[in-house]
Amino acid sequence: MIEEGGKAPSLSVATSDGRSVDLSAPGTPLVLYFYPKDDTSGCTREAQDFTALAGEFRAAGAQVIGVSRDAMKKHEKFIAKYELDVPLASDEDGAVSDAFGTWVEKSMYGRRYMGMERATFLIGPDGRVLRAWRKVKVPGHAQQVLDAVRETAAA
Repeated sequence: MIEEGGKAPSLSVATSDGRSVDLSAPGTPLVLYFYPKDDTSGCTREAQDFTALAGEFRAAGAQVIGVSRDAMKKHEKFIAKYELDVPLASDEDGAVSDAFGTWVEKSMYGRRYMGMERATFLIGPDGRVLRAWRKVKVPGHAQQVLDAVRETAAA
């Protein structure tokens, strides 16, 4: 499991905007947010919140990437439907979510299953994890992350 102060894994993610980002050396601050599923209420709200602040993240010098296990084709439909301004990465094989410890056992109505924990990581340009938010609640979260990006840029 990745913790604050640790190094991001040597993995690359392909994003919906055609880039490949090396998580262990992203070059600029990177906000990597994990979410369970495209086109569900909480995940849509989170993507819209990050989209609403996308210009401010860019102005602060940070890139934002959302990650789920949905296929890239599903991501493309999700982006188009909600006019999202945040690239998404597909983790179909689970390598990224396993490395970050976000693929966890969950429970709903007494049934146990494996699923994506909503979590966000702020990774520095050198690949060091500056902040980690686990078990994220969506309301206000994107703004919290933007504030942290600004704090680390000022430090």
